Amino acid sequence: MHFIVKPSHLNGTTRIPGNKSASARAIVLGGLAEGVSRITNPLPGVDSFSIVGMMRALGARIDTSNPAQWVFEGVANRPQVPACVLDAGNSGTGYYLLAAIAALIDGYSVISGDYQICRRPAQPLIDALNDLGASVFSTRDAGVAPLVIKGPMKGGRTKLPGVNSQWLSPLLIAGALTPDGVTVLEDDLMERPYVNMTMGWMQRFGATCSHRDYEEFTIPGGQKYLACEAVVPADWGSSGYPMVAAAITDSKVTFVGMDPDDFAGEKAYPHIIKAMGGNVAFADGGRTVTVEGGNELHGIEIDCSGTPDAVPALAVLGCKAKGKTVLRNIAASRLKETDRTRSIMEELTKMGGRFEETPDTLTIHHSDLKGARIDGRHDHRIVMASAVAALIAKGETVIGDAEYVAVSFPNFHQLFTDLGADIQRVEQA
Repeated sequence: MHFIVKPSHLNGTTRIPGNKSASARAIVLGGLAEGVSRITNPLPGVDSFSIVGMMRALGARIDTSNPAQWVFEGVANRPQVPACVLDAGNSGTGYYLLAAIAALIDGYSVISGDYQICRRPAQPLIDALNDLGASVFSTRDAGVAPLVIKGPMKGGRTKLPGVNSQWLSPLLIAGALTPDGVTVLEDDLMERPYVNMTMGWMQRFGATCSHRDYEEFTIPGGQKYLACEAVVPADWGSSGYPMVAAAITDSKVTFVGMDPDDFAGEKAYPHIIKAMGGNVAFADGGRTVTVEGGNELHGIEIDCSGTPDAVPALAVLGCKAKGKTVLRNIAASRLKETDRTRSIMEELTKMGGRFEETPDTLTIHHSDLKGARIDGRHDHRIVMASAVAALIAKGETVIGDAEYVAVSFPNFHQLFTDLGADIQRVEQA
């Protein structure tokens, strides 16, 4: 599928779908818990359904027939040996979380996914699970999926490099169900908002863990996850695309139902836009945000250590800003579905963007963009960021792999066209 995008502006009021990362944690914990859980406003994205499928394979009963509220009958903290390969699809979060959950099982599991999952690095998590008493190996002896996992892990001490929180969150969730508990030493932990999100969702389901300055995490063993009812907040990460679009065009968009107290680091989006000179207003205690374009934006330095998924959208924002914008602490963005820093830089360069990169920074210079043919790279965030850039590009932009927006933002096309964007969705282009 392709998007064909022409310059346009946005106007109106919108509501962002449920948070992708929070939905992933709710699905895993609801599937593990004892009793019946009800999760309201889950994200009905491709990744969510991949995680649902894996939790069902471990014995959970999950009813997704009502898109507004999913109902979970969990495995009472005793996941079963799966009768099939655990297929993470394109979900990196699901892949890493379920690898650790499978390590709790007294038996063998195999976990794999699509071609992107099968090249995402997992060796630090493999080593940690082995430290904790499981037996885990990569079938290709390359630190990547497919993984063969044999439990049950008992607990103990291990350490992780801090560049990727997706290796830590699985140990926090699974560690609570080990008999001995888990201690994890972290080396310069990035993506801290995601770890806070994990701990917050664990607490909702009745388990606890603690940390010392994000350097040492302690998860007591012998805990139980108990059923709960919870609401998944709107996804600040998804909101960034229409927020950036409004800021860089002659637009005015109001976002309702946002949660200013959410764990997501991407709640910084409106504050970043405002710091760059954008017109941003808050109402209803921060639950309503209005972004209006027309102001001249100026470049700033942005710390992306807590928001690596924001790098593509912020790169587009930087193209519009006068001077230069510098994104720092971006190493984690290189470990996602693609090296997102390199991917968005290369695609926006086709449109006239001017960049400089180092392993941990991306510098964006003010750039006048033009339409181009864009490779979406099978990455939802590259597709969406490129579509936003196309709204200010001279001429027509054609973006491939448009179907991948369903991973995190299933109604992306509908939301943007409802707001007035000229985005056509076509099967061939």
